[in-house]
Amino acid sequence: MTAPKGRRVSPGNTRIVGTAPPAYPCRMTDPVILVLGAAVWPCGVPSPTLKRRASHAAQLYLQGDFAGVIACGGLGKHSPSEAKVIGGICEDLGVPPAEIQLEDQSTTTLENIRLALPLLPKDTDKVLIVTDAFHAPRARLTARRFGLRATTSSPSLKGATSVRTLKAFLREGPAYLYYLFKAQR
Repeated sequence: MTAPKGRRVSPGNTRIVGTAPPAYPCRMTDPVILVLGAAVWPCGVPSPTLKRRASHAAQLYLQGDFAGVIACGGLGKHSPSEAKVIGGICEDLGVPPAEIQLEDQSTTTLENIRLALPLLPKDTDKVLIVTDAFHAPRARLTARRFGLRATTSSPSLKGATSVRTLKAFLREGPAYLYYLFKAQR
């Protein structure tokens, strides 16, 4: 068995994430990183939010023991999909392409998590969700409702505009309550 270029292979720690879950065992203590999408701007340019999240996910992957990265997010106003842009950024920053999967159909937080479930390796329920701090409680709530053991990690908001950040924080209160009481699978 060979590992992707630059990755060490050791018994019980071998996992390659590609278009389908691996056919061989992985170390189940390693969580999978789920990167939640954000806007793609004209000409496929990542919004600052998308770029922050994807860069943070790549940094975490390269620093820790993670089983792979699932980039989440469908096609918004501009192509390509959020997942494709996240995957490209992660790859450019050193995450092996074989360890990146794309969930490119979702348009909401609920769909991000629900549509990522089939991409998780069998018997994996541990995920690290990468999203902004104000969005993290709702993302964790959603993942836990799907039976995942979810934690979150958020990139710094340095460079984010105050008005957009304030709007996002204000939006999350009602959205969290909606997900808490109404949102179903």
